[in-house]
Amino acid sequence: MNEMKNIQIGHKVIGKKVKPFIIAEMSGNHNQSLDRAFEIVDAAIEAGVDALKLQTATPDGLTLDVDKPDFRVNDADSLWYGRTLYSLYKDAVTPWEWHKPIFDYCRKRELIVFSSPFELAAVDFLEKLEVPCYKIASFELLDLPLVRKVAATGKPMIMSTGMATVSEIEDAVVAARSEGNEQIILLKCTSTYPATPKDSNILTIPHLKQMFGCQVGLSDHTLGVGVPIASVAFGATVIEKHFTLDREDGGVDSAFSMEPNEMSSLVIESERAWQALGEVSYGTTEKEEKSITFRRSIYITEAVEQGGVLTPNNMRIIRPGFGVAPKYYEVLLGRKVNQKLEKGTSMSWDYIG
Repeated sequence: MNEMKNIQIGHKVIGKKVKPFIIAEMSGNHNQSLDRAFEIVDAAIEAGVDALKLQTATPDGLTLDVDKPDFRVNDADSLWYGRTLYSLYKDAVTPWEWHKPIFDYCRKRELIVFSSPFELAAVDFLEKLEVPCYKIASFELLDLPLVRKVAATGKPMIMSTGMATVSEIEDAVVAARSEGNEQIILLKCTSTYPATPKDSNILTIPHLKQMFGCQVGLSDHTLGVGVPIASVAFGATVIEKHFTLDREDGGVDSAFSMEPNEMSSLVIESERAWQALGEVSYGTTEKEEKSITFRRSIYITEAVEQGGVLTPNNMRIIRPGFGVAPKYYEVLLGRKVNQKLEKGTSMSWDYIG
């Protein structure tokens, strides 16, 4: 498999040889308070994330203000059961007039900030704010005009794949590449809220990478850090998690959002997981050299005179590991030594013959 090219977003590099790029998704967790939005920015910085993501949408750009069965959440297990789509999105959207203050504050604090546009007009709006990249949400992956408009900016684009078939993902990737944009990162995503580890299927990550020849990460809606950390082992270079100050504060996404201490743990442990990947390696590493003391090798256990024969009585496999390897024990039995060997001598082939 060809090595994927690094992608630059702001002052951060995304790629196999750098730690995972961690995105805190604010979504609607500001609970319609700009002051709370600023607090979320502060908490994200304190947790050590690489970027904050907003959502740029309007209820009218997403759906119709209609109270009919098609426009209601009818899944009894959903967090939003019974609500109309319009009322849900009205609570969830980040007012467009908040974007510039939030962007300015993030930039002042040297935190990368970008957004998911949910309509064509949102792309034009975000271009004026000079976003460094774009996110295509799972449910918008099928909106190929939106994908092409984002791709035409020439900026890196992160696309979630929740619910999408291979064919649908291919349509989006082809649409992006048709605009000359190769800076594509796909995110494995399970579009349930919250998702379960059992439904996460992160084995899809290397498969996506192989199929589409681009970097792949994880947009995760599970609780805790286990799934995203595991995803690093399968090559995830980007991890996105919804983020809130306190789940008890409520909000449309709070139930499956990370709190600051959890996000901090994700930042730390995902980097450790990445560091642990290393490369295919066998044998003794430089740092393991001191541990040779605790390996076994062949030693002289009773003094042997010059010309003497090696036997189980004067030669054993013991610690430390500075002598001839144990696999040669039977080969050495019955051989004569060419010099006197003291008890505690590490066996060497130089002593034979």
